[in-house]
Amino acid sequence: MRARSAVVAAIVGAVVVALIVLFLTADIDSDPNAVDTNQIVGKQAPSIDAKDTEGRPFRVADYRGRWLLVNFFATWCAPCIAEHPELVAFSEAHQRAGDASVVSVAYNDEPSAVSDFFAERGGDWAVIADDQSNFSIDYAVVALPESYLVDPAGKVVHKFVGGITKAEVEREMASDR
Repeated sequence: MRARSAVVAAIVGAVVVALIVLFLTADIDSDPNAVDTNQIVGKQAPSIDAKDTEGRPFRVADYRGRWLLVNFFATWCAPCIAEHPELVAFSEAHQRAGDASVVSVAYNDEPSAVSDFFAERGGDWAVIADDQSNFSIDYAVVALPESYLVDPAGKVVHKFVGGITKAEVEREMASDR
């Protein structure tokens, strides 16, 4: 019986040591949601060809020649609500110059909630419902909010995870020129 107890204790001890080593060597600074799971950064932006919530046609391809920020959000998502003023500021700053636009893709949301959200918080860019076409799958969205910066040639140059700021997006635009 003592031999069996010693073997069990040795196995438990080895497992504990392995877990401690794993914990100590883990990269705790990395965000698993930030991983480009679809590996689209560096590739052409997946197509979005749909009608926006106002019934207007929207196509990613129509934005060639200028920057496009594709933002996945939901009206019930607290970080999405917090980042919205930054998207409005970005859109307004670049609308005048005509060099960049925003499109929002509403995930799992009621059309009336999306309309109310934009009426209350501003923003006059295209908003696409993701309920039928699953654009979030094409972009491999892991968590909300998530945004993809598409350069004037139509290539995804950066994936943003979590709430973004106008300054962060502009920094990425400047670094890719």
